[in-house]
Amino acid sequence: MSGQNQKGGYFSEVKNFLIGGAAGMIATTAVLPVDYIKVHMQCMAEGAKGVKVSPLEFASSIYKEKGFRTFYSGLDSALLRQALYATTRLGLYRTLVEREKAATGQSAISFGKKFVYSSLAGGIGAVVGNPCDLALVRLQTDHSLPAEARRNYKSVVDALVRIPKEEGVLSYWRGCMPTVMRACAMNFGMLAPYDQCKEFMDRAFGVNAYNRFGSSIVAAVCACLVSLPFDNVKTKYQRMVKGPDGKYPYSGFADCFLTSIKREGVLGLYVGLPVFVLRVAPNVIITLLTIDFMHYLFSS
Repeated sequence: MSGQNQKGGYFSEVKNFLIGGAAGMIATTAVLPVDYIKVHMQCMAEGAKGVKVSPLEFASSIYKEKGFRTFYSGLDSALLRQALYATTRLGLYRTLVEREKAATGQSAISFGKKFVYSSLAGGIGAVVGNPCDLALVRLQTDHSLPAEARRNYKSVVDALVRIPKEEGVLSYWRGCMPTVMRACAMNFGMLAPYDQCKEFMDRAFGVNAYNRFGSSIVAAVCACLVSLPFDNVKTKYQRMVKGPDGKYPYSGFADCFLTSIKREGVLGLYVGLPVFVLRVAPNVIITLLTIDFMHYLFSS
């Protein structure tokens, strides 16, 4: 009997990771065009204090000049990233929570432990997925650079092969610190509030689908507010190229963060907030609801 339970436990934990990865890939495919617009708006605002870019005008110009397929630039990289990043951060979080519940015999864990487990899972997931995240940002923004500075990657595979050859293996993790901090903020913002809100609403109104949807909206708002500054800095740091003097414009994450505030103001960290919400909120909602639905489906 103990062997069967152990096997069941292993299967349950593997299932956590598979479902997390599948949910992340589904959500990413749905919102990638918005992510494309968001990344370019952040790049256009770099170094320009108070700049205002209309996402609708930008999207319209891209559609007319390059077609709809351009909005899916880097799709292969985005899916590969989610296969690593979402699988790790979502699967690990649920596994840690389930182990904690099993160890304590409780049906819920404290918000403090939700914060620790979600942040830890997000950080580990970011380290695992950073090479693909770097490739995605570059594939999306390459054509916005001057012709002589473009890298002209053919695909995500080409990018992942050329980066270590041209810049060294450690370049895979350039921008890893802001990526990790963004991932910790994002994972905490979406998972801890979602579980906490869901537990509260289930106790107050009984278990139902409306509770899941309402909780996912709360999680989406929290995730957007806490993660956008880190996302902004991450984008700038990962796309940077060497200047005429052979040096990069930022020496590190802290320098990029502080320089952005000096040049663009604190509100500059929230450039593209409406687009970021349009990109992140649906992603968070789709991911969380897909995870719950798939767990319900497989458990049934």
